[in-house]
Amino acid sequence: MAEASVFEQAQVAVEYLRPQLPEPLQKPRIAIICGSGLGGLANTIDAKTKCEFDYGSIPNFPTSSAALLSDALVLQYDMYLVPGHLGKLVFGFMGSDIPAVLMVGRAHFYEGHSMQKITLPVRMFKLLGVETVVVTNACGGLNPDYAVGDVVVLNDHLFLAGVSGAHPLRGPNAEEFGVRFPPLSDAYDLELRRTAHRAWKKVVPAESKRRIHEGVYAFCSGPSFETRAECRMMRMLGADTVGMSTVPEIIVARHCGMRVLALSLVTNNCVLSPAPRGDDRLLQNSTAKELNTIVDEGKANHEEVLETGREAASDMQKLVSQAVVDMFAC
Repeated sequence: MAEASVFEQAQVAVEYLRPQLPEPLQKPRIAIICGSGLGGLANTIDAKTKCEFDYGSIPNFPTSSAALLSDALVLQYDMYLVPGHLGKLVFGFMGSDIPAVLMVGRAHFYEGHSMQKITLPVRMFKLLGVETVVVTNACGGLNPDYAVGDVVVLNDHLFLAGVSGAHPLRGPNAEEFGVRFPPLSDAYDLELRRTAHRAWKKVVPAESKRRIHEGVYAFCSGPSFETRAECRMMRMLGADTVGMSTVPEIIVARHCGMRVLALSLVTNNCVLSPAPRGDDRLLQNSTAKELNTIVDEGKANHEEVLETGREAASDMQKLVSQAVVDMFAC
């Protein structure tokens, strides 16, 4: 039996969800993919209107391995996921009257899912009637001007996996969603980026050390962090940040004709300096401990990434909440 098309898979999921939603939420206007520090946005939804669905209960919905974590481990991942909202699709009103759907937790390509599978929720959003998608993530900073804790509004990307053939639009084109060869030169909506900058000025004090930038995001499939040489290569190619999500979702959103705002939180600075040489005469008398200290300098550490996300969570949540309200103020 032939596998159902991505359109058919998304349609089945929507047909499962829609009858269980009150009429005002059957057609949300905005979808938010909650990455680092934004799981708490689920708590900003009007409690009286909130409707939640476990990913595992939704037909064809990709489930992240993070959704299988024990309660103890969930606490370590709370920059991504809020206990009680682990691996859930949350519907409700943001602001006073904006129908929204939030993905709290996402499946990643590095977990073994196909590109088509991890982007299926975006196609579901299109069928639900979503007009705008906000995508967020944690990233490594390649641009030396970026500090840990800064926020980056994405204005372009390098899709290294896509260039090598791992692309969410590979295969028969889903004509129900978009054209065979969608342009991406306008992928990152200029008006929405302007809205994000204005929202930042409203919610983050001018004296704050945390800054907002615009930049280019490089997608790597992961799950290993990038080597020094890879970081230098991506920086020379024009990338300001690097991460393991977001770009496939953005490509599918644009294929579907939805507007996109993408925000990254810099959680670590990538190591751009070359590795020390084993024949460096200055290191010949160094102890093993001293050598390890030199090599480990700047190395990505998952626990530090998590902690940075916790510290920046408040500003990120305020930014997204204000930006959403401002988008629909007119």
